[in-house]
Amino acid sequence: MGKKDATGVRSTPVEQYRKQIGKQDWKKSKKEVKASKSHAQIKKTASGMQDVLLIVGTCLTLVIGLYFMMYWYLNKENLVSAPMDEEY
Repeated sequence: MGKKDATGVRSTPVEQYRKQIGKQDWKKSKKEVKASKSHAQIKKTASGMQDVLLIVGTCLTLVIGLYFMMYWYLNKENLVSAPMDEEY
């Protein structure tokens, strides 16, 4: 079994030109495939990073909100229970 472009069989210059163009197209498409794979990988890792930042931001917002609600509630309680000193 021989290869398609065996050395024993001479092909016309047009066929050689077509083979050369086909090889160049294959190389270009390999580069495009590599570029698209790397682009997809970057998107995948960036998505994970965005998820982490979203979770941390949400937790931080909840803790800050809880802190301010407790501060407001406890401060309001202190004002009500404190005796008012009214001197005219």
